[in-house]
Amino acid sequence: MPRVLSESDVADFRERLCEAAERLFAEKGPEAVTMRQLAAELGVSPMTPYRYFKDKDDILAAVRASGFDRFAEALETAYAKQASARSRGAAVGQAYVDFAFTHPQAYKLMFDLNQPSHDHPELERASTRATATMSQYVRGLVNDGQLQGDPEEIGAMFWVAAHGAVSLALAGKISQDRARALIAEMNSAISRGLRPQA
Repeated sequence: MPRVLSESDVADFRERLCEAAERLFAEKGPEAVTMRQLAAELGVSPMTPYRYFKDKDDILAAVRASGFDRFAEALETAYAKQASARSRGAAVGQAYVDFAFTHPQAYKLMFDLNQPSHDHPELERASTRATATMSQYVRGLVNDGQLQGDPEEIGAMFWVAAHGAVSLALAGKISQDRARALIAEMNSAISRGLRPQA
């Protein structure tokens, strides 16, 4: 008879399983990873993960939700440490790139997969939170009169610029330094084009 697990036991095992899954999913691709492999990574029986997750898709959603939450927290922390709209924008941009290069496995799983989130409320919540953090600072720049336009659309432009350069660096096509320089140049060009006309 399986022992009764405390909430702490469950949380600890889920966290360890998600850490192993993040690595395996990023290395092999989610479709190539089996529940048996995940169990073997933790030295437990093949059925053990099913006590904590419905299936592999459920584990992938939990891994991605964790990534989005960590990402959002990094951006929110960077935002909160600055006083002006301009410095907040710079700090959020820096935090975005730092997270991507420090946690490349999580970053790839967050943004390189198409997984329906409506079946996974935690993933939907975390993804929505992360998206909000990527445009929050733009709202400040628009309200401050430094940029004009729809903050959501402008945030999407900055995101596309950053994601493109980061993805090329993570694929080994350009260096991280080159990616950082390109992002700075693209952000500057986008900002110049969106300044209010005198």
